[in-house]
This record gives sequence, C-alpha cells and structure tokens, in this order.
Amino acid sequence: MAEITNLSGDVSQVSSAIPDLDLIITIVLIFVGAYLIVKVAVFLLRRFSEKAGRYRIAVTMVIPLLKIIVYVSAVYFVLKTIFDPGLTELALFSGLFGAAIGFGLKDIFADIIGGIVIAFERPYQIGDKIEVSGTYGEVTDIGLRATRVVTPDDSVVSIPNYAIFQEPTASQNSGKTEMMVVIDIFIDPRSDGNLAMDIVRDSLITSKYVYISPKRPYTVLLQDFPFYRRIRGKAYVNDLRSEFEFSSEVTRRAWGELSRQGILPPPPARVPEENAAD
Repeated sequence: MAEITNLSGDVSQVSSAIPDLDLIITIVLIFVGAYLIVKVAVFLLRRFSEKAGRYRIAVTMVIPLLKIIVYVSAVYFVLKTIFDPGLTELALFSGLFGAAIGFGLKDIFADIIGGIVIAFERPYQIGDKIEVSGTYGEVTDIGLRATRVVTPDDSVVSIPNYAIFQEPTASQNSGKTEMMVVIDIFIDPRSDGNLAMDIVRDSLITSKYVYISPKRPYTVLLQDFPFYRRIRGKAYVNDLRSEFEFSSEVTRRAWGELSRQGILPPPPARVPEENAAD
C-alpha cells in the first residue's frame, strides 16, 4: 500500500513538472495572432499609401507605431496568461528582466528602445531617403530591432535601431514626397558661364519630374575653380523615387544643348576627382 502511495506521489510530481499544453498553445496563438495582425495591417496600409499620392509617407508613418502597440500588447497578454501578475510578481519580473538586460540582452533592448524613439520622435519615416552609418537609400521598413533601407543599387541594408543614438542621421525629405536634388555640371573655364546657366535652368524647369512652388524654388549657381567652372542646379523632384531619373534627364538634356552651343567639358585631367570617378 505504501509503494502505491509513493508511486502516486511520483506521478503527481512528474505531471506538475510537465508544462501545461493549453498554456503553451495559448502563448503560441497570441504571438501568431500578433504577427498576422501586423502583417495584414502593414500590407493594407502600404496598399493604401500607394493610392494616397502626396500623403503616401504620412500613411506609412503609422506602421512602426502599430507594430509597437501590437507586440507590446501581445507580451502583456502572455505575461497575464502565465502569471496574472500582482505587485510582487511584477517586481520580480522587473528584476529578472533587468538582470537579463545586464547579462546579454542590452543590445536587443537598445534596438527596441531605438525603435520606440524612431516611432514617436520620427527622425525619419518609411518612404524617406536617409543617410546613416555611411548608407544612403530609401527606408522601406522600421521594425522593432532594425530599419531596412534600399540603396540606389537595390541592395537591402538592415541598420540597427540603436544607431539613432550613436550616428548622425540625415533625412533628405523629412517626411515629404518632394525632395531637393543637386545636379553639378562641370564645363571648360573659358566657356560662357551665363549661357551655360541659362541652359541648365531651362533643363531643370522643363523636366517632367520637377516640382516648383513658392516654398520649393529652384536655384542655378555658377562657381569658378582654377581649372573648370561648375554649374550647380538645385531643384525639387516631385516624387523622391524619381531622384535619379530627374538627375539623369536634366544632365542629358543640358549636355545636349551645351554641346550644340559649343560649350565643352574641362580637359580630362582637370575634371574634379569625384566626377571622374562616376
């Protein structure tokens, strides 16, 4: 009889050591549900943003904030399901969480905090053209841990969100769809500068990509250097995605007319190094 009692006690201990299957399923369903909610919501917002015209970037601003709300809610419901925490349990969890951060999760925690800062302070947004840590491109996603940027050569670069605390970040358009583009054209120093400026100006303002308004003016500048003259055109492109098409079109049309007018580029040995590299 005593052996049967001991065996029953052992079985009871083994059963208590096995995790509750219902609890595991509930936790998995919570995270899967949060993941699906985020995926569907992001998909719908992106589709809607493409039809929103000038408000495209304003619509995508909601995406990182939505991710934070959904995932933080999921974690809250998981904790409530497991512990149904009171004040004591909450204090204990906070202590364990702090220790975990100290021992190895500080980078992940820094990324998440960086994601929250980006979502609320908005130094850049989805759809912006940014330059950070030597990488330039369009922001396509802001996650909890990293920001994804597509570079001009179509490479996808993941930048940890904590970089916002350590690296200077430049946003070329600050949430607007239009963006300033600077186009430099170098000509022979003996050329007619006024005529060259008129040609570059005409190429700028007649481009199908240009956006000109009282708040978005264009400028054409001439600067002399020892071995060449630089014509710098500055104007806004109507959609930042057309940045390179705009630059290419203006350069091609300007050089076509410059050549017809007998205006030549500087001798090869005198071409500025950064331009020669192109």
